[in-house]
Amino acid sequence: MLELATDPGVSSLMLSRIQFAANISFHILFPTINIALCWMLLFFKVRYATTGDDNWLRVYRFWVRIFALTFALGVVTGVTMSFQFGTNWPGFMETVGNIAGPLLGYEVLTAFFLEATFLPIMLFGIERVSDRTHTIATALVTLGTSMSAFWILSLDSWMQTPAGFEMRDGVAYVTDWWEVIFNPSMPYRLTHMLLASGLTAAFFVAGISAYRIYKGDPKHSAKLALKFAIITAAILAPLQILVGDFHGLNTLKYQPAKVAAMEGIWETEKVLHCCYLPFRMKKPALTNMRSPSLIWPVSF
Repeated sequence: MLELATDPGVSSLMLSRIQFAANISFHILFPTINIALCWMLLFFKVRYATTGDDNWLRVYRFWVRIFALTFALGVVTGVTMSFQFGTNWPGFMETVGNIAGPLLGYEVLTAFFLEATFLPIMLFGIERVSDRTHTIATALVTLGTSMSAFWILSLDSWMQTPAGFEMRDGVAYVTDWWEVIFNPSMPYRLTHMLLASGLTAAFFVAGISAYRIYKGDPKHSAKLALKFAIITAAILAPLQILVGDFHGLNTLKYQPAKVAAMEGIWETEKVLHCCYLPFRMKKPALTNMRSPSLIWPVSF
């Protein structure tokens, strides 16, 4: 990174892109785990409350500590990234600040306040408050994580498929908040992300639980968590394939150039690139395996 910063051939724009990409690539790992893991914790807690089986409580106690760690890392990296909107992209934020600012503010006013208020009860109140109060606190933190995803993906989707605004003197002004929030790609992107979070958390839980069993952990709670995670992944995987197809068709409709870039199609053609690297090279034959009679299912 230091060599890039001192290289006169690398622009400040490229450095900003590298910095932002590095930050968001690290940050996204933790919200992807947290969103669904919190729903799983709520499930564990409700199962304990309804069945009285202490194994569910043991599963909850084990995974709530991991949730606390990933939540803290997600907050720290997320705050850093929010500052970069202004430091790395001041011109962009000056143009769309009337839309991006309120959406980010709504996340803080709804999701973050819920999490900050009830997370301490969820983490430290299991023996200090009633079981019902603790379950409600867990539910509200779960709602907060999902609301955070809702507002962030609303803004991200608006940047991909903008709607509900007009330009005045080079600045975007909202004409319809409903269209801004529920822009054309938002429902697909949100559903796709929530399912991705569910799959990530399921394999995360399954992997650690399987490792505990492999190392000889005699507790039944590890087997219970592993069974739950495998069933969850088996249910969500086919749903994600279906939603991914819908999302791809939506992208093809509103951003056909993006689909072409993802598939490495540099000229207008209908062709299936079976194996490719999505950038130009001097010898494209080395990077592309093409079938002229086929195209990707996403293009149907």
